[in-house]
Amino acid sequence: MTVTYLKEAVARPDTENSEIRDIVRIMLTNIERDGEEAVRGYCEKLDGWTGDIALSDADRKAACARVPEEVKADIRFAYENIRRFAEAQKATMGECEVEVMPGLIAGQKQIPVSSAGCYVPGGRYSHIASALMTITTAKVAGVPHITAVSPTRENGIPDAIVYAMDLCGADVILNLGGVQGIAAMAQGLFGAQPADILVGPGNSFVAEAKRMLFGKVGIDMFAGPTDSLVIADHTASVETVAWDLVSQAEHGADSPVWLISTDRDLAEGVMNRAHALIDSLPEPNATAARTAWDERAEVILCDTREEAAAMSDKYAPEHLQVQAEDLDWWLNRLSAYGSLFLGKETTVSFGDKTSGPNHVLPTSGAARYTGGLSVHKFTKTVTWQRCNAEASHELAVRTARISRMEGMEGHARAAELRKNDT
Repeated sequence: MTVTYLKEAVARPDTENSEIRDIVRIMLTNIERDGEEAVRGYCEKLDGWTGDIALSDADRKAACARVPEEVKADIRFAYENIRRFAEAQKATMGECEVEVMPGLIAGQKQIPVSSAGCYVPGGRYSHIASALMTITTAKVAGVPHITAVSPTRENGIPDAIVYAMDLCGADVILNLGGVQGIAAMAQGLFGAQPADILVGPGNSFVAEAKRMLFGKVGIDMFAGPTDSLVIADHTASVETVAWDLVSQAEHGADSPVWLISTDRDLAEGVMNRAHALIDSLPEPNATAARTAWDERAEVILCDTREEAAAMSDKYAPEHLQVQAEDLDWWLNRLSAYGSLFLGKETTVSFGDKTSGPNHVLPTSGAARYTGGLSVHKFTKTVTWQRCNAEASHELAVRTARISRMEGMEGHARAAELRKNDT
């Protein structure tokens, strides 16, 4: 296997940060002890917010009324695509019932969690799409109570995010971000129900809070900085590939982007073009993208498409674009990615905002073992069983013998009660 690095990363995202862990641990402890009072204190200290935490119905209506009609139409367009895809996912989740042996019936049910907490980032960028992705998917899954939080700006959550939250069906909307937002949803503060699962992307503090609370509540995944990989051959456009990489580097200085190519001219052309595209971005986007490109980006040259596919699977990117010949071959061959974008006509930007499949995806190589947010994450697959007297007798005999071989006499006697009763 011949692999050549034309550009290597000079820095790697930090996966361990004891300072963040200590800060988050203290905050969660204080909020668990002091509840809403502690949350309000953190809101004022960290965000400068002293207004209401929970949005009233009047607040919602007023915020929605201020959103321009064109923006509403764009949000509804994305919402409908996301909802349709989530509904298609749900249709694949069947219940079943089978006679395992004569007289023994077993089955599977799909039960949504009772409550979900959806975190919508709102720091450098206002992530309208994250509200659509998380709340819509929970609603389609059948979750009866959904709480949504997002960091406040000068006048609270931006109106367009409130409109998206309201459109998707959030039951409670809270002017909260960061660790305090995660903790409030987990505990069920400010009129919300305690969340069974916490979902949505966020900064390193949000991610750490979710990690620490995992076990008491479920989480979608422990997400690190977003990452993207493009596979391109001689048929790809330098300009298109370069923009697809630069646009993802825009997420932040710690967001790696990678190019794997079987064509040296294409790879070198992208490297030569990247800085000019970055320089054309407004600030602070340009600085974020420039740092990500200079420190985290890698450009890899492979001899064959099989080598390229193997390298991609090794990286297991969150987002994976293929701009190459024979797209069906790549679809069937590639096995480790959060979401796959096939052909020059599509782009991660579509998936990030409007096309339908969820943009809350595994990062930092986690695509090796898990997929992204879906209706499945909000649903418990549970089993049940019942048997008649004949089956009970047979099961009791076998169970008692196996139990005694394992040294579990109590299990054996509980089983034999059924034998004696029949």
